[in-house]
Formats: sequence, C-alpha cells, structure tokens
Amino acid sequence: MKRRVVSLLLFACLALQLFSQSAFAAAPPKEPMLRIETGRHTAMIKSICADAAGRWLVTASEDKTVRVWDLTRMAGTEAGRTEIAPARVIRPSIGPGNEGKLFAVAISPDGSTIACGGWTGWDLQKKAAVLFFDRSSGRLLKRLDGFPNVIKALSFSRDGKRLAVALGAGQGVYLVRVSDWKLAGADGSYGNDCYGLDFDRAGRLATASWDGFVRLYDAGFRLVAKKKAPNGERPYSVSFSGDGGKIAVGCDDSRKVAVVSGKDLTPLYTPPGGADSGSLFNVAWSPDGTVLYAAGSHRDDRKYLVRRWEQGGKGGYSDLKVADGDIMQLLVLPGGSLAYAAAGPEIGVVGADGATSFSLGSSVVDYRDGRLLVSADGSSLAFGQYSGGRSDLLLSVADRSFKAGGASAGLAPPVADAPQLKVTQWRNGMTPLLNDAPLALDQYETARSLALAPDRDSFLLGTDWNLRCFDREGKQLWRVAAPGNTWQVNVAGNGKIAVAAFGDGTIRWFRMSDGRELLAFFPHADRKRWVLWTPSGFYDAAVGGEELAGWHLNNGAVQVADFFPVSRFRSVYCRPDVINRVLSVLDEAEAAKAADVAAGRTGGGKSVLALLPPVVSVTSPPDQSAVDSGEVTVEFSVRSPSGEEVTGVKVLVNGRPVPFREKGKSGGERRTVTFSLAAGESEITVIAENRHAASEPATVRVTRAGEPATEIISMQPRLFILAVGVGAYPDKEMALDFAAKDARDFARLMQLQKGGMYGEVSMKVLTDAEAKRQSVLEGLKWLGQEAGERDTAIVFLSGHGVTEASGAYYFLPIDGVADKLAASAVVFSEIRNTLMSLPGKAVLFVDTCHAGDVMGGKKTGSDVNAVVNELSSAENGVVVFASSTGRQYSIEDTAWGNGAFTKALVEGISGKADYTGKGRITIASLDLWLSERVQELTGGKQTPTTAKPRTIPDFPLAVKR
Repeated sequence: MKRRVVSLLLFACLALQLFSQSAFAAAPPKEPMLRIETGRHTAMIKSICADAAGRWLVTASEDKTVRVWDLTRMAGTEAGRTEIAPARVIRPSIGPGNEGKLFAVAISPDGSTIACGGWTGWDLQKKAAVLFFDRSSGRLLKRLDGFPNVIKALSFSRDGKRLAVALGAGQGVYLVRVSDWKLAGADGSYGNDCYGLDFDRAGRLATASWDGFVRLYDAGFRLVAKKKAPNGERPYSVSFSGDGGKIAVGCDDSRKVAVVSGKDLTPLYTPPGGADSGSLFNVAWSPDGTVLYAAGSHRDDRKYLVRRWEQGGKGGYSDLKVADGDIMQLLVLPGGSLAYAAAGPEIGVVGADGATSFSLGSSVVDYRDGRLLVSADGSSLAFGQYSGGRSDLLLSVADRSFKAGGASAGLAPPVADAPQLKVTQWRNGMTPLLNDAPLALDQYETARSLALAPDRDSFLLGTDWNLRCFDREGKQLWRVAAPGNTWQVNVAGNGKIAVAAFGDGTIRWFRMSDGRELLAFFPHADRKRWVLWTPSGFYDAAVGGEELAGWHLNNGAVQVADFFPVSRFRSVYCRPDVINRVLSVLDEAEAAKAADVAAGRTGGGKSVLALLPPVVSVTSPPDQSAVDSGEVTVEFSVRSPSGEEVTGVKVLVNGRPVPFREKGKSGGERRTVTFSLAAGESEITVIAENRHAASEPATVRVTRAGEPATEIISMQPRLFILAVGVGAYPDKEMALDFAAKDARDFARLMQLQKGGMYGEVSMKVLTDAEAKRQSVLEGLKWLGQEAGERDTAIVFLSGHGVTEASGAYYFLPIDGVADKLAASAVVFSEIRNTLMSLPGKAVLFVDTCHAGDVMGGKKTGSDVNAVVNELSSAENGVVVFASSTGRQYSIEDTAWGNGAFTKALVEGISGKADYTGKGRITIASLDLWLSERVQELTGGKQTPTTAKPRTIPDFPLAVKR
C-alpha cells in the first residue's frame, strides 16, 4: 500500500513536470561546436533497436548522435566486404561535456517514430528529456522534459502505443502514452539504475535494475512480481521468450544467465556453461524461443563472444566471435538474424547460421594500451594503437606525413618518475598520490596517464574526464575538460607544449603555461584520412579528410541541430599556412596574423556563423520511392541559417548536373523543380548556394519504371580525353624523364576502349613543346564543348604543380614562368570550372607532385590535397585520382619506363584491376589496385589517393581489352 501511494504521488508530480517543462526547456548553447564525423559512431554504442519488419536498425551513442541504418541497402565492395552507410543521422541539441550523450534509443514497431534519451537536458536544468523524431524526415516531433534523472533505457510496446522509460539513480520506470505524449504510469520505488526493459506481445513489461531486482508488470502497468535475480546482484537486461512464458535475465556481475517464469518470475533453470571470462549481461531469444543468446564482456584471446544455446537454453551451446569490445546490447531480428552493438564502437548483424552479414568496426584509433612519443618541439609524434602499441603510427605536422611504422628517432616517451617527484597509485586509480599526499580529483574521476615536465617542476595527469596540470607541490595549475578518456600524455622536450591522446580518437596540443588548446589531430582508423584543426576552425586535411570534422550548431531545444562539415568553410578556413605556424608561435591568433602577412591577405576572416551555407531538405518524392513519369518533380525546402541570400540551386542526377525548370518563387523557402529522368534507379541531389558556400547535398533515391528509349539503348557513350605531359622544362633542374611518356602511354591505352566500353574515343594529347598554357586552356574548352550527358571526360595531367603562399594551385605548362604563375600557368580554377560544368562523368588523373626546384628555392610545395578535396565535393562532382598524398613526391624509374602512378594505372586498366572477373574496371576497383600497386612499386614511399563524391555511384571506366 505504501509503495502504491508513493507511486501515485510520484506520478502526479512528474505528470505536472512533464506538462509544464516541455514548452520551457532550457536553451542549449548557441555557439558552434566542432565535432568528429566519420560516417559511423565514434563513441560507445549503448543501445540498438529495430522496427517490427527488421528493415530499420537504429543506434544511439555517447557521440551524441542517433544513426538509422537501412538493412536493405547493404552493398558489397570490390575488396569483398559488405558495407552499409547510415540512411540518416539525427542530431539532438547538445552541450559541452556530458550534455547530449545518448544512452538509449527505441523505434516504434511500424518504423515511423524514434525515441532517444540519455544525458539530455540534465546539465541545463537538472531534468532529463526524451526526444521523439520522425524517422523518415528526421524532424523533432516532441521533446518530453522533466524526468528526474538521466535516461538509461527505452522500449516501445509491441503495439507502439506506449513507451517505457528507465532512469538512473533509483528514479524508476515511467510509461508514456505516445498518442498524446502524456504520462501513463510511474514506479519510482527502485533502489538503483534501471537498464533492462522488455514488453511481451500481451503488453506486459519486465525490468532489470541494479538494485538487484527483476520486476514484472501487467498490461495495465500494475506490479505483478518483484524478485531478486537468481544469477547476480546487478541485473542488467531482460528478454521475454516469444510466447511470453519465460524471461531470460542477464547480470553484469555474473558469468551465468538465468531463465525465470514469465508468469511470476519464479526461477526455472540456468543454461549450462557460463562464461569463461567476463560477464553475460545481455540476453535475447530467437523469435521461436528455441535459441537463447547472451553476451557482454565474455571473450577469448581475440574477440568478444556471443554465447548461443539450443533448446531454449537447456541444450548445447557454442560461441560466435563477433566484436572487438564489450557487447552492449543484443537484438534478434524477425528473420532470426542477431544484431549487436559493441563498445568499440561497433555494430553488426550475424545470420541465423552464424555467418556475419556485416560488421562495422571502429573508425577511431584506440590509444589506451599504446604509447605517445613526442619530438622536442612537439611537431612530430609516434603513437601506438590498442594491443600494446605494436603498430606505431608516425605523424609530422611540419610536412603532413602520416604513415604506419618507420623510425621514431628523436622522439621521446613520457617521463613518469623522478626522485623528487613521485606520483603513485595513478594508473586506472581514483586516489593518485604525489609524494604520498593525495591529489585532488572529482568524485569517481579515474586517472589514466601521467607525464612529468622536463624541468620536473610540474606534471600532467590525464583522467577519464580531464587533463590536469599540477605543480611539484600538488597545486593544480590548470585543467581542461577531456573529450574522452585521456589515454596518453606527454610533454615536448622544450617544455612548452603538452600533448594528449583522447578516447574520441583525437590527439591535441596544449600550451603548457596555461592549458590553452593550440591544435587537434584526428586520424581515421583507415590510416589514410586525417584532419588537423585549430580551436577557431582553421584546418588542413588529407584527401577525404575534410568530411571527418564539422560544426554542430544547435537550433534551440525543440529543433534538430544542423551539422556542417569543415569543407563547407573551405574558402576561408582551409589554411595550411596557419597550421604550419601554430606550434612554433604557441598562439593561434598570432599564427593566423603571420600567415596573412606572408600571403598578402587583408581584412581578416569571417566567423563560422557568418559563413554558414544554406540547408536543404527534400520533401517529395520520398526516399526509395517509385516514379512513373519521365518528368520528375522534386519539392524541397531551403533555409539560410546565416541570413545570407540563396543565390543558386543545383540539381544532380547520379552526381552530375541536369537542366531543370523551377516553379514558383525562386527566393522562397519552399521550392519545386522539374526535370527529365531516365528509366532505372537514380540518386537525385539538390544543392543550394549562397555567396560563401554550397549546402550539404540533400539526396533521395528513386526508381523510374519503364524501358530506356531505343536510341539510348543502341547508343554507346563516348570518351573524351585531354592528356597533358610536361617533362622537358627549359630549366634543367625541373626536368622530368617520363611525364610526357606517361601522357602518351595513358592516351594510347584508352584509345583501345573504342568499340569496347565506348562507341567513340576522341582525344587531345599535349606533350612537352605542345603543352603551352594556351593549348591546355583550348583543350579544356574543347572538352566543355564536345562532351555530352552520356559521355565520360578525362583530364590527365603529368608535370609540376605549384601551390602559392595564397593557397592557389597551378599546373606548370612548358611555357610557365615560376615568378609569373598567374599569367603563365594554368590555374586550378580553370580545370575545376570545366570539369564541374560537364553534363556527363568527369574524371581527373593528376600526377604533379614531382621533386624539383620549381620556385628557385622559394617553392612552397605542391600539396594537392586541397585541390582534390575541392574537386571531389558534391557540388563539383569530379572523380579524382592523385598520384600521391599531401607533400609526398611522385617517383619515376627507368626500370618502369614510367612514373610509378602511370605504370600502375596502365596495368590496372589493362586488366589487373578486374577483381571480380567480369571484365570491367570500375572506379572502386582501380582505386584498390592503385593504392596497393604504387606502394608496392615505391616501397611505401608514395601513396596514391582517390576521391569520389558520395553523390556519384561507382561506375565502370574501362573494359578489359
């Protein structure tokens, strides 16, 4: 009776809070926040769910995003992998620190509505919120505030009419009626966090709480039974069998699973063979109840395992090796496949036969058991990945070299001990000591890393929440919030720079004097892409690296946030020259000022808020819909967060521009365009522009029924090639042996595609004396005039490229003059403007990073990364193959008779890149061949890169002849 009265009072109070606070949620920060974005989750995934049909898989992460995965869109790659990209990323409003971390997600059975929650609103108002989103559009439907602790778990009832909400700190479980977002029930008589929720088909609810109890409620949310878990002190998950007769219970302090009665929680049996290590805290049943699954921290020497019992947990068992981290949740899909989310972060699906359907591993480098070596000036690092640092990665900020392995001479490890400075009990401890005296940390804060300054007058202590600097007496000098566990720290030999490696995958440099952040580096786990940035947003990036970071901008508490990759601010904030200086001057503003003076820039740059691009959302047709007519009408909305006028709109089909007619007022927020669409499946993309930047592409996939027109079926595409090779420069210091031959060999090879891949092949080949500036410009004009909608245009450039101090990039023709580049060389924008305006496919092969004293001792480098990134952005739509990355040189060798890049290119198109045996050389297969073959030829000294706009699907470039 007492529990009933307490619950009724709690219900009344919370109902009032939910009603009153939903309209008055505290405003989140308005300042843009720079976030990592890899296309996957970048922090622990604690929750995974699916709709009743098993099509939409939804995940929530401590990276503060929800991701929706369409399981019908899995695709195989040329390398034999199965990949899947998120169909949508949902970004609730966030704040610094924990604010916005997501611990729970649920999707309604019909797949229409997504609910999520976690540390959502807690830092702003000491009340948590559950947020409801439309799955199709990503629109925020409702923010339900007022919950008295953070959200730990969510679950929709099988009919989708109710949502169960589990809270932390003993605040219990609440039931929300979805039809009107009203509270339908509450039980606050819990003694600890509640993590486990599961509805059966009859509407009954089972819960698991760290207070030791499993609870069972009837369909009216009346407590039927409450019993101690028979297998542990901290129940974490519960799962009803298909018929509701049994409930499996997993505890995070137990190696065994329990099965209890679905009627009254009476213990029934314990499946044989508990975990050999770790615990089995997640449980799930197959749809027919014949197979019981469990997982958690159970692992062997290589993988985390899913235990699988036959006969409903009474029969024999086997282990499935699936993940690289703790398995945080299991989910059985309607067909019997098993989905999982792991701490890595990682998600995957295992078929009913035990075969992996797909697995997306972490895109974040894990530094926890690695090492961090630093040069005396802090500009060069060696760092190891998880597993004892056996695989070192080397970074040089000065020359933008990022590679695996190699010598680490001149790089020093952190010093963790000195006679006069004894720090003890710090590794994974909450009570570190300095000379036997305690150091002040926050409650539950755990130390992870330590480094003493060279003068031994201060030291760094990295924790799971902070990077702290103390003096030799234990007084804290400064503290900065950590974006993740501070796994590694070091101090440069000059004593001026602190370096730390964090759990979010970043390495950051800080000024030792006051802790001010100077620079951040994020390397993708693929070891190819990376991005460097300053706190204000000045950046430099490898090919493809511009998409790895971006600005999160809240739109208040009751709207979804916007996200803009740093590439949207390229014209102002892509500043390699600022990055070059910041570690030497130890001040971002001074570095920017010095770079502006050197480049002759005046006036300073605009803020990120002033440069925001438009935001586009396609409202019709729906994604993955069918259209009947050859004339397609697309409705979309455009808004301008910066207030700048929208100056133009582009419509792309499969990544290439198409002519369209715009209906209605062109300046309005809601717009309509109509254009022709060929039969078959197409990706339609809309991009809006203002005077500063282009929007992120808004894309829908549609299928038009019908057969292609007869004349189109019979008409093969044509190929147009402009091949330019310059090696016989007047200045012998700049001479290249094989640049001209490279251009001729490539052209000769592609001529063989006539009658194969292409009906006609037309080309202009300009080598040495023929490759004058005017001739190259005329060749570009010829491409623009001749190449049509069904055609492919290729530009092949081999010679010298030059990047001026201003950032402008030039190709040096035979008559180019180093100190008169604007008048004598081919500026990159001429090439870009030609290729982006072509109606058909556009491909650039660029081999311009050769050694040589191009600028007479004043050469600033020929870093082609920025050029490739700009060309391959969605609004420009060019596929780019570059011979090398960053500031590497392209290598020639008489033994090959070509440059390494062209030799590999010729081999690949001749058939070596036909990995499938179907006789087709696609963009993806050629990329794979080049990346492996060029490194093989050059002993790893040259790394080619390929960039393809994500709006362009893979396509064949040639056939094997």
